[in-house]
Amino acid sequence: MSAHTLTRPDWSSPDGSAEPPTRPGLARLTVVEMRKMIDTRAGFWLLVSIALISLAAVIAQLIWGDSDARTLSGYFTLSLYPVGILLPVLGILTVTTEWSQRTALTTFTLVPERHRIVIAKLSAATIFGALSLITSLLFSVLGNVLGVLLRDSGGSWSLPAASIGQALLFQVLGVVMGVGFGMLLMNTPLAIVLYFMLPTVWQILTSLIDAIRDAAEWLDLNGTMEPLSTGDLHGQGWGKLAVSTLVWIVVPLVLGTIRLLRREVK
Repeated sequence: MSAHTLTRPDWSSPDGSAEPPTRPGLARLTVVEMRKMIDTRAGFWLLVSIALISLAAVIAQLIWGDSDARTLSGYFTLSLYPVGILLPVLGILTVTTEWSQRTALTTFTLVPERHRIVIAKLSAATIFGALSLITSLLFSVLGNVLGVLLRDSGGSWSLPAASIGQALLFQVLGVVMGVGFGMLLMNTPLAIVLYFMLPTVWQILTSLIDAIRDAAEWLDLNGTMEPLSTGDLHGQGWGKLAVSTLVWIVVPLVLGTIRLLRREVK
């Protein structure tokens, strides 16, 4: 019996120049990850829901809000809250759909360097967070115009750049937290339940145990992120945000990345 010898494929073109296959760049991988979210039914309807909820918040402010709150800043701030709740779910789905839809084998076969997939998913989630902010801003502008025309409100157009920057950070931190939970747990229902449940459990514990009440101000991510939505974060608030971000976002993200890099794909 003769043994077959494996030879390296010849990538030479007819003119003699070598043209080995090139790996996709991070920009292309990011676009692919964004398209995955749009192409899946859960991801598509979640994105639609985020846009509709943002619009609904602006409409509610226009119809029932106080006259003083019917301003560009008022519409914008109110629209951030419901969107901020759903964005982490989008971050979770960005990761967990790979395993629930069983596309992880294809993804990691085409791109064996898993760390590049992690970077692409984080980039895609961050872009979606930025797009949600732009959507909220556009709806807020529309609401302010309608408020001036239909509700005879003051319609102040004041919206400092610092407030927009903090709002962007608010959205990005939320969606990155979702990516971290998704990579750490790799199970959609479990990750979503724990994302909503853990902050509530933490608040209950801090209200019952006096010894950890002071620490709660530094570890309550919801509390430390809330000033970002109104653009009022300053001074010691940045330190509290950094500590809570380290605990609730950075640690799950690092552990989740390690797990994703090592998990066997079946």
